[in-house]
Amino acid sequence: MKITNFELFQVPPRWLFLKIETDEGLVGWGEPVVEGRAHTVKACVEELMEYLIGKDPMNIEDHWNKLYRSGFYRGGPILMSALSGIDQALWDIKGKFFNAPVHQLMGGACRDSIKVYSWIGGDRPSDVGVAAKSIADAGFTALKMNGTEELQYIDSFEKVDQVLERVAAVRDAVGEYIGIGIDFHGRVHKPMAKILAKELEQFRPMFIEEPVLTENMEALKEIAQHTAIPIAMGERMYSRWDFKNILNDGYVDIIQPDLSHAGGITEVKKIAGMAEAYDVALAPHCPLGPIALAACLQVDATSHNAVIQEQSLGIHYNKGSDLLDYITDKSVFDYKEGYVAIPKAPGLGIEIDEDYVRRQAKIGHNWKSPVWRHKDGSIAEW
Repeated sequence: MKITNFELFQVPPRWLFLKIETDEGLVGWGEPVVEGRAHTVKACVEELMEYLIGKDPMNIEDHWNKLYRSGFYRGGPILMSALSGIDQALWDIKGKFFNAPVHQLMGGACRDSIKVYSWIGGDRPSDVGVAAKSIADAGFTALKMNGTEELQYIDSFEKVDQVLERVAAVRDAVGEYIGIGIDFHGRVHKPMAKILAKELEQFRPMFIEEPVLTENMEALKEIAQHTAIPIAMGERMYSRWDFKNILNDGYVDIIQPDLSHAGGITEVKKIAGMAEAYDVALAPHCPLGPIALAACLQVDATSHNAVIQEQSLGIHYNKGSDLLDYITDKSVFDYKEGYVAIPKAPGLGIEIDEDYVRRQAKIGHNWKSPVWRHKDGSIAEW
């Protein structure tokens, strides 16, 4: 079997889909994208795919190493996201060839389903109590919210109190035992992160996410000493080498590699195994589309330390196009009592509605991250 062709589809709301074709009629789908940099990643995929035309798609490990190692410059969000989508598509082809879900080719499933959480806002929009109640009423047992709007290195306790008010409103709305993840989104610098981490303990959060930016990882030691709340990191980390030091340092409790940014199925499975050796949980980052989510679930199925899965159904980014719109069997992502079953169909376990993809690709998108500024006009972290 040989790879004969590929196509890329830039589709709303902010996604990029890759279709790889073979001479035996099997096709694989991947989701290579950096949110806000879809054009750039598309060009990178086109460059990397030059090597794969005419190659056997089954040799995934060799292809991964060639695309990663032979370019001399490696890593980072663009190259790794392009490689991630290619890797997903190759696994999809391989699973279809053997008429088995990807997780069966990685040793088989160690679970039938996994807990999922939904996103509710927390910054803009800031009215989160009603949204949280609707999530709980829908049967979810966990949710995630943004903790803050923009914060300066040293900011006011008024803003701290506003964060506490929003989290209190969520806790009051959903009761004592619904899990609440609070995403600092890398917006918070170390001095304020220490204060917030300590003050938020009263609400018993499920975790705090990205309390500081990944380039300031040395600050985690000090933050961890100020709180007993589990710390989650990893959506802006792109390989096992990025995760190596934070696992060794021991200040992170949950890692969140993204299957569309961190080298795809091949790499995230290895990252998950590394984390398990450090008694660290896995909760893959996934505010993206159906292909990325399906890839996450295949890795979740085989990773003993996988504890919860992010998913984007109904997230505010998805207005006009949601992840279920792009698949033919929408029941594959049915959420029941806060859990989703591991897909069992061949490959990634989903069937893409290609006609819909092609129609939406004609619309396309040029989604960009918002630009936030502080009151003094300086750029704020979004």
